[in-house]
Amino acid sequence: MSPVAMILAAGRGERMRPLTDHTPKPLLTVGARPLIEWTIVALVANGVTDLVINHAWLGEQIERHLGDGSRYGARIAYSPETRALETAGGIRQALERLGDPFIVINSDVFTDYPYARLCASASRMPARCDAHLVLVDNPSHHRQGDFSLHDERVAERCGHTLTFAGIGLYRARLFRDLTAGEAIPLAPLLRAAIARGAVSGEHFQGRWADIGTPERLTLAAREFT
Repeated sequence: MSPVAMILAAGRGERMRPLTDHTPKPLLTVGARPLIEWTIVALVANGVTDLVINHAWLGEQIERHLGDGSRYGARIAYSPETRALETAGGIRQALERLGDPFIVINSDVFTDYPYARLCASASRMPARCDAHLVLVDNPSHHRQGDFSLHDERVAERCGHTLTFAGIGLYRARLFRDLTAGEAIPLAPLLRAAIARGAVSGEHFQGRWADIGTPERLTLAAREFT
């Protein structure tokens, strides 16, 4: 059975303004589809059909557009937030719906990553691992990277670096002790897990873009569709 996937869609999209003043960032279009639809279609094509989507800013538009997911061949549950709870806080809020382990994907990632690979990783995830991260080559806007990868183990930056793709596989225990309803970033949790050797990773070298600005949205529409 494939793991549940959570798509993070609660951000305000400040760098995307004015495009996001009246439209939530996940519904901005690349080609013929909103960003979040590309992810949903790719997940379903790779056998992942149980989805949880969190939202805050203009979240009712996301629910109205996607519905229950049946037209994509998916089952979508929603985790509304009255204010954005950041990544770890949003995951904690939805934790009871996610199973163990579960996939998490940023809604502004545009990629041809084969999500079936994460399903396979879930079935053989070592007991010691709290997370498995997908890393990509550093984009021009993030040359310093986030982490290093040594023998499929994620480490703090040391020598060659890679960028976290916003795609990962997580165990519920990483978030269980957090306080529900609090805004909590993911990075400190990941760095603590990395320090204890509990994070594995892979280097994906296919198409990937972080659609964080209007310019990157335009570029993705030109290059990826």
